[in-house]
Amino acid sequence: MQEALIQDALRFRLPDAEPVDPSDIIEQAQVARRGSDVISRGLPLTIRGLRKSFGDHQVLRGIDLHIPAGQFVAIVGRSGCGKSTLLRLIAGLETIDAGTVSFGEEIRPEDVRVMFQEPRLLPWAKVLSNVEVGLGRDRASPDAQGRAEKALAEVGLEEKRGQWPAVLSGGQKQRVALARALVSDPRVLAFDEPLGALDALTRISMQRLLERVWRDQSFTAILVTHDVAEAVALADRVLVIEDGRIAHDVRIDIPRPRRRGSADLAALEGSILRDLLGAGDESTDI
Repeated sequence: MQEALIQDALRFRLPDAEPVDPSDIIEQAQVARRGSDVISRGLPLTIRGLRKSFGDHQVLRGIDLHIPAGQFVAIVGRSGCGKSTLLRLIAGLETIDAGTVSFGEEIRPEDVRVMFQEPRLLPWAKVLSNVEVGLGRDRASPDAQGRAEKALAEVGLEEKRGQWPAVLSGGQKQRVALARALVSDPRVLAFDEPLGALDALTRISMQRLLERVWRDQSFTAILVTHDVAEAVALADRVLVIEDGRIAHDVRIDIPRPRRRGSADLAALEGSILRDLLGAGDESTDI
């Protein structure tokens, strides 16, 4: 079985891709079997010896990581462990002290996009114009409006195109923010706790939306979250960051669509929570 998976992965890898170990090749094959567009749209990500400090505080202490193209990875950890810093370094929003972040090929600024916890919408611009902001340099192109309308349709908000952000609900604002991130057709989309401020039902709805657009557009997804249940429901793989290093790398092999509340998901969630909290420490802030 593993030999067949490796052959699938090799068929979809770029000729000049960096070498990876057999377990990474198998992961890439599993992604490829969801559809060949996953490999062609998303970008692989390789991190070697990544370090970052703020003053005397060393946040990341040598991260080594490979993410195959098209994979959905969730990053969890206690508050202050460095998970958001890792995401910002991947997205190029912070300078690297030491180590490398490589996508295997030359990338354009629009290839990597970030969706934050706050929608960060422009209050003086209507919804469609807010989405067009995500086009960056292409905002003046003849097809800018059409691309923005398509992105709004993908998140189910085409009827809100002429509304002001102030009249939208919290969930609707985050869907506009998602459309703004999607409009440039990113190949890597990083999510920095984008659902943290939403109520429980809206959060579940947004989780399903994130999963759907990831499957439809086949970008590489990297999600930072405090919610372990969210991580195991959405991700192919969950990374537990501890003391500035990757302490655990958990594969989520449960087939999609996943049934929230199932025994399999609950068992994985419990296992990861035990890793995060530590034996007998029920009060640790994560």
